Amino acid sequence: MKNPTALQHMSQNTVFRKGDIFVLFGELFGRGYATGLLEEARRAGMQIVGITVGRRDENNALRPLTEEELEAAEQQLGGKIINVPLMAGFDLDAPAGEPTPTDLLAGMTLESWQTDKLDWPYIAQCRNVGVERFRHSLSQVMEILDGIIADGKNVFFAHTMAGGIPKAKAFLVIANRIYKGRGARHMSSQTLLDSDMGKLILQNFDEVSANTFQHLINLSAPIRARIEASGGQVRYTAYGYHGTGILIGDAYRWQTYTNYTQGYAKMRLEAIAQEAWAAGVKATVYNCPEIRTNSSDVFAGIELPLIPLLLALKKEGGGQWADELWQACQDQLADGFSVDDVLQKIIDLQADDVMQPFYDFSLWPMPNSQGQSDLTIGTSSEITQMHRDSKVLISDLLSSLVVEATGKLIFAETSAPTGPVLWLNHDIVAQRLNASHRTDIQTSTTEKVRMFA
Repeated sequence: MKNPTALQHMSQNTVFRKGDIFVLFGELFGRGYATGLLEEARRAGMQIVGITVGRRDENNALRPLTEEELEAAEQQLGGKIINVPLMAGFDLDAPAGEPTPTDLLAGMTLESWQTDKLDWPYIAQCRNVGVERFRHSLSQVMEILDGIIADGKNVFFAHTMAGGIPKAKAFLVIANRIYKGRGARHMSSQTLLDSDMGKLILQNFDEVSANTFQHLINLSAPIRARIEASGGQVRYTAYGYHGTGILIGDAYRWQTYTNYTQGYAKMRLEAIAQEAWAAGVKATVYNCPEIRTNSSDVFAGIELPLIPLLLALKKEGGGQWADELWQACQDQLADGFSVDDVLQKIIDLQADDVMQPFYDFSLWPMPNSQGQSDLTIGTSSEITQMHRDSKVLISDLLSSLVVEATGKLIFAETSAPTGPVLWLNHDIVAQRLNASHRTDIQTSTTEKVRMFA
């Protein structure tokens, strides 16, 4: 992508209706974007079908969910789960009786990892084992799904798979230094990517975050052909991250969290959507704003671009409800601090000379730097300390609103998507939230009038 293509309008759902099928292609775990999209599918009355990544037994072998696990997962999802393990990635795969890539990484130490080498032909064998395992299981899932989806139904496949960090002790320490280290504890992300450990991790990211989307599109082709032949429509979505346009000064400007190591896989994800789109398949990657999730919390400072959403809500005419939200954020701050104080810290960070090279979209994802890491992580820490409770943050409240807005935007746009890769910047997110919450306020006021009439 040479330039980010922003979604600039709020669509209406014109396709999906009661009884249609919504397939969540990725297990539902805790906080995350998927909850907003899932809520819209429920609101439309769609039948929810999910999958599971499975679990590992005491020997690290992949297994289906137990009856108790399945019941709990289906209750959380609000639908049926096809209980065939679809764990992506190859970090725990190998030819029978041979060491896995994770086993090989376990031999690397903090003193040796930068020079330790991997046997790449052998890694390729492990990767092939993992891919074939995944595709075989996905074929089983598609066979079961084919029996669930009746002719004429519309189908919404929502890909949510992401990640792929191997569980290697040395990497956990390295990641802590790259994403949370400053001063003497800072480590360059490029140092990781130049190592064999880093190259392996990038391959695994590709398999989990990107190539699973390709497998989904390819192996669901028979279902897609049958549904379309019977008058239904099929759509595919995936969650990307490639920076976000936020309000900086008086204008919306693209910016990014650095270093987002998974960015290479997210660009591969975009390419898969573009290839599918060119072949006539309606597949769209939605690049969403930064939020805090269970997985993103490893990236110290990723939440900072989220807070200027407060400014966008006012700029886009949020009115009374935006004022109430500002007050809710103010209530989370310790005595002596204001929302304006928090925003000023972010404004100062954005204007700092050390951050200017990172506004170049064409260079994404750039490696981190000492100055950038110190400033970003330091600002994040300072803002956290401005709260009454370090576990109840403004960014958590705003994250839940972004999840709500992106769910509405993606669900509606996917009825008639305008392209294979779209950015959901703060302007459209703010417009969507304002439209929803102004209506809520009006409804509440009308109800009060009726009560006292």
